[in-house]
Amino acid sequence: MTFRTDFLRIEPMDVYHATKGVISSHRLATFRRCPLQYHQKETGIIGDVDSTAYLLGRGAHTLIVEGHEIFERQYAVGGPVNPNTGKVYGAGTKAYKEWADVIGKPALTDDQYALLINMMEGVQRNEDAVTLLAAGVAEGVTRHVYGGLMAQARLDLLNPYYGIVDLKTCDDLTWFEQDARRFEYVHQMAFYRAMVWLAIDEPVPVHLIAVEKKPPFRCGVWRIGTDALGLAQKENEAAIGRLKECIKQNVWPTGYEAVRVMDSI
Repeated sequence: MTFRTDFLRIEPMDVYHATKGVISSHRLATFRRCPLQYHQKETGIIGDVDSTAYLLGRGAHTLIVEGHEIFERQYAVGGPVNPNTGKVYGAGTKAYKEWADVIGKPALTDDQYALLINMMEGVQRNEDAVTLLAAGVAEGVTRHVYGGLMAQARLDLLNPYYGIVDLKTCDDLTWFEQDARRFEYVHQMAFYRAMVWLAIDEPVPVHLIAVEKKPPFRCGVWRIGTDALGLAQKENEAAIGRLKECIKQNVWPTGYEAVRVMDSI
């Protein structure tokens, strides 16, 4: 069985994130946790936080999912050399930041790049992961009206044979399933699946590839069960319903307005 991928569009990451008036899996996740936080992020009261961890995560996705050629086009590696030590300035120094600004694209140190290479090699040692990443459209964007609101999704990869493939990085693969629950990966993937479903009028399988960010850089593959995806989709759509009501009433609760009972130790 094969799935259509021709509905996906390719656009720069900054264009995708700058699109206003749409919900995404991450924006909806913020709303589920705290409607007030969602509202303050949407109105600019709370700004976006960019960190080294996010930079490494994005770099890992580009290198592992899209390959060396695209990675080299989008990222710089290395840095200016300190004439006093003969070594590259640290990523947090003024000299390094000024060099990165001149380069005009995100910059990674040699050590950070070596880490990404180790992670890529870890993924390549897993035959199932290699099969899932072998074909498809990477970083494709789709937009549809979902639950009465305009929504968008940017997929790591849509494989025409295996469906949605999403790459995750983790500290320890042993605890990845607990991480998946903590970070609500199933809700994220259910959102993606629903968006693809709207485009091609059929559900697709969903796979997660997880790779460690430290030795031995183990990599594992999970297929998310249809029952779990269905339950998460219902919860997503219920949240969209609440979001529409918040927009209509312009009331944004925290979710902690009532007294709660703590009766365990």
